[in-house]
Formats: sequence, C-alpha cells, structure tokens
Amino acid sequence: MPDPGHILIVCTANICRSPMAAGLLQHALAGQAEPLRSLKVISAGVAARDGEPVSENSVVALRKVGIDITGHLSQPVTQQLLDDALLVLGMTESHRAMIQLQAEPPPPRLHLFREFMPPPAEPEVPDPFGGSIKTYEQCRDELVEAIPSIVAHLKTLLPAAR
Repeated sequence: MPDPGHILIVCTANICRSPMAAGLLQHALAGQAEPLRSLKVISAGVAARDGEPVSENSVVALRKVGIDITGHLSQPVTQQLLDDALLVLGMTESHRAMIQLQAEPPPPRLHLFREFMPPPAEPEVPDPFGGSIKTYEQCRDELVEAIPSIVAHLKTLLPAAR
C-alpha cells in the first residue's frame, strides 16, 4: 500500500497550539488500527521560524495528560509539507486563508482542527500564547474535544481503516 501521507497541523508560530495538537492526535492514532496507527502527525506555522522550542506551558499542559512534546522545534509551513499531506488542519480561518493564498497549489484537504465537530462547536482554537497555564489547559481541552471527529474523518479518507 502506498504511503497515504502525513497529517499537517498548522498554527501561527508552531510553538503552542499545533505542537500540542500534533502530540494529542499522534497519541490518539497510536490506539487505532492500521493504517491510522502508522500515520505521522507533523506541525508547522504560517509565521514560524526554524528551530524555536515549544512553549513551556504547552509542555506542562500535555505532560499533565501523559504526553511529552519537549523535543519539538518549530518549522515554517512549506509547499513540500503541504503537497505530501493527506490532511492539513489549521487552528483558525486566518491560517486557512494564508495557506490558500501562499500555496501553489493549495492543499485539497485543508480544514480547521475543530471543523468536523457537530454544531454548535466553535471551529477555531484561540491562541494561548502568553497566557496562564489554565489558558493552555483550556486550549488543550478544546483540541482533545476535536480528536474523535478528526479520527472519524480520517477513516473516511482511508477506507482500509474502517
């Protein structure tokens, strides 16, 4: 079976939301059957610099649920990351708009992280940058809430996973 690609999660600087979301989604996929279990989850930022460490509050918020993202280093979104992605998930409409404007061609499967949740769920995930640990924990919980709907969507993209 050919490599289905990776899942690319995008935020602004790739030091708060997208590293947390990638860690959470990778953890959730590890408990799924193949081919979902083998999917790689990558994160990047539309305004990221290469090599910035993940924010300490992001590390703490995920450590509290048993996930270690201490080794994450930021990277900017590249055309290659977009081209190779099975699914691209942004945190806000502005991330989606920036990708659509800058990518050539834009990825065909570009969505928001919380977009697959049933209404009245808010599809955007606010940036916790500079906030308290409680702000980061709230962000983490909003990301966790979306994971089942993303896994369900991935099963529609990869029929062998049903």
